[in-house]
Amino acid sequence: MSDLGSEELEEEGENDLGEYEGERNEVGERHGHGKARLPNGDTYEGNYESGKRHGQGTYKFKNGARYIGDYVKNKKHGQGTFIYPDGSRYEGEWADDQRHGQGVYYYVNNDTYTGEWFNHQRHGQGTYLYAETGSKYVGSWVHGQQEGAAELIHLNHRYQGKFINKNPVGPGKYVFDVGCEQHGEYRLTDMERGEEEEEEETLVNIVPKWKALRITELALWTPTLSEEQPPPEGQGQEEPQAVTGASDPSEDIQAEGFEGDLEPKGGDEDMDTFRQESQENSYDIDQGNLNFDEEQSDLQD
Repeated sequence: MSDLGSEELEEEGENDLGEYEGERNEVGERHGHGKARLPNGDTYEGNYESGKRHGQGTYKFKNGARYIGDYVKNKKHGQGTFIYPDGSRYEGEWADDQRHGQGVYYYVNNDTYTGEWFNHQRHGQGTYLYAETGSKYVGSWVHGQQEGAAELIHLNHRYQGKFINKNPVGPGKYVFDVGCEQHGEYRLTDMERGEEEEEEETLVNIVPKWKALRITELALWTPTLSEEQPPPEGQGQEEPQAVTGASDPSEDIQAEGFEGDLEPKGGDEDMDTFRQESQENSYDIDQGNLNFDEEQSDLQD
């Protein structure tokens, strides 16, 4: 498996001409519409300008991957769709051979990310939809990770707060469809281990723990976004987002990743009891157990 994307690794350069059939300019360069079969087995059909892929074109890799979209001087630039060997695909804007701007990535496990990209990475504002649970993360991304002000939406409740490295941290609140909000904060704590595990020398896992503080009526929420820093250059095929964020703030709910259905006691007669129980207890965050396999790494011969 490679850390490099196929578009960086395998697409032939301007000096690897191969066979060509199509239009040329006065000096014999490929110019206009044409078809080319490159020495490595890849093919390209589309527009050329002064010997370089320029304009609309389709580039097919010998391993089944393909790019359909705009080129500027041999590089993917503008609108385009890249389909990877495992079936995942990206549709959106490109700049200098990188996913850059607005775009949608369809993952092999049917998850989707819709939003901003910077240098091949999810960066800026975006929405990640978890296909298996129907939950979605709506908010800030930095260097491909969930980070900043965001909202994690579940079936009948949602969490609003700040995320760092995919985990909720600091003050936040759960908003329930029954018409109330549970305010509190996530604090970092050591994950509990069994006796056998304690005897072994292992790295301590730090997990966020929810501490409920009070219950209130519903209120409007406005995210506060911090100034974003451009990420370093990133390359390659995207892997699905691991489910490690906030989950149900209930000790009685057995959540799988973000899927837990929190069902607080319904009806006016039970609301006071629900509020009292919520304020008297602190809740451990349920660690998601939807460990998606890494996607196939980037295109190989």
